Amino acid sequence: MEFDHLGRSGVTVSRLCLGAMSFGALGNADHDDCREIIDRALDAGINFIDTADVYSRGESEEIVGKAIAGRRDDVVVATKFFNPMSRDPNHRGASRRWIVRACEDSLRRLGTDYIDLYQVHRLDEATDLDETLGALSDLVRAGKVRMVGTSTFPAEAIVEAQWVATDRGHIKPRCEQPPYSIFVRGAERDVFPTCQRYGMGTIVWSPLNGGWLTGKYRSDNTPDDASRFSRLGRGSWRIDSEGARRKFAAVERLAEIAAEAGTDLITLALGFTLAHPAVTSTIIGPRTMDQLESQLRVVGTVLTDEVLDLIDEVVAPGVTIARADLAYEPRALRHKHLRRSSRTIGANP
Repeated sequence: MEFDHLGRSGVTVSRLCLGAMSFGALGNADHDDCREIIDRALDAGINFIDTADVYSRGESEEIVGKAIAGRRDDVVVATKFFNPMSRDPNHRGASRRWIVRACEDSLRRLGTDYIDLYQVHRLDEATDLDETLGALSDLVRAGKVRMVGTSTFPAEAIVEAQWVATDRGHIKPRCEQPPYSIFVRGAERDVFPTCQRYGMGTIVWSPLNGGWLTGKYRSDNTPDDASRFSRLGRGSWRIDSEGARRKFAAVERLAEIAAEAGTDLITLALGFTLAHPAVTSTIIGPRTMDQLESQLRVVGTVLTDEVLDLIDEVVAPGVTIARADLAYEPRALRHKHLRRSSRTIGANP
């Protein structure tokens, strides 16, 4: 297993991070099986685990906490807050009120007295970053959190967070967690350069693009009822969508490239993300032991420039080929009333 510094934090993490989103009721509900997967990952040299309070409504954090109880000091534990945890409108977001409560809840579920990396899961457009960073800084100074980070922030928000932290004397975010894969390359355009400028690490999520880059979705196969196509049925997950058609064609060519390189599609996809100099660690999110083993094969793999050039020909640098894969867009792009004035031109004041 290879390791890298997480930005300028001084903390060293494995280049593969074990993502725990699939542990719990929304993925693998067998706690013993999940613990075996975690044990195998740690034994393989992974020292970095990423989860979130919202994953199976806290169950993922509980599974992770029990699994690492005997070797807590050897594991860098990252979790996140922001998404709704109940119907209460204040049990979500990035306000001081919620951050303090969410942190205490995560500490309890993880069975620990500190969180190594506490991340804002999404940008909260309704909350001043000064409010958010102030609360996170207080948690760091109280010893409950070691580092803070962001997830799926646009480049301009990353810059603003660094400026606010410097101007107000808050703790700076040490890393960003953007989506990144062969099919989702938007981070190359702005997020990666911004993180490099500020000495931030990047922990990339969904390197297999929700299973697309495992090769299990092919144009000549009908997805089964348990697939994401059947469960989501929207955007690029609609089998007849433009995004899906583009992915079907790209997967065929990528499978050929992998075979020509003497490897498999999963290893090609993971190796692609690890090849970018801005990437500190790539999150793998196995639901089963077989999936973990198939992803651990990337350890020690280095893709040649020739192979990376061929991938660039399939999906150009900086391009995300399906709009449904854009994890962040300004609210005004999603809600038309935010981009239309209620005033009538020429009306009396």
